[in-house]
Amino acid sequence: MEYVALTGISHDVVTDLKNHGLRTIEIRSPHNFFTTLNLNVGENIFLTSTSTQDLTAGTKGIIVKLMKHQVSTHRIINGTDNFYEEREMTMIRIQLKSKCVARVRKVLSNQIGQITLVDAEEMSFYDAR
Repeated sequence: MEYVALTGISHDVVTDLKNHGLRTIEIRSPHNFFTTLNLNVGENIFLTSTSTQDLTAGTKGIIVKLMKHQVSTHRIINGTDNFYEEREMTMIRIQLKSKCVARVRKVLSNQIGQITLVDAEEMSFYDAR
């Protein structure tokens, strides 16, 4: 089945999702930001700790369901008498619910600036080692 993929996610986050089922994470990296931007609540996503460049057939990860999606912008202001700097950072907070372990069959798209897509298959517990 075809899934949008979030890559380079911390191994601890992936393990935490496997063990606890429901977690909220912040997406700030550009490749995952553009992938996540147009997702809708209820969609299934493939999540892996493997980087985008290393994503290949056989890469293991988990399938999660998107429960909440929120885009927010933070403004940071630094200044002294001689210097003033204002920056904005946009991030996406998503709440995910773990569904199952999966493995990539084929990478469909992982180019910079484009949505990362994979064809992945769900794995039974005894195949997931």
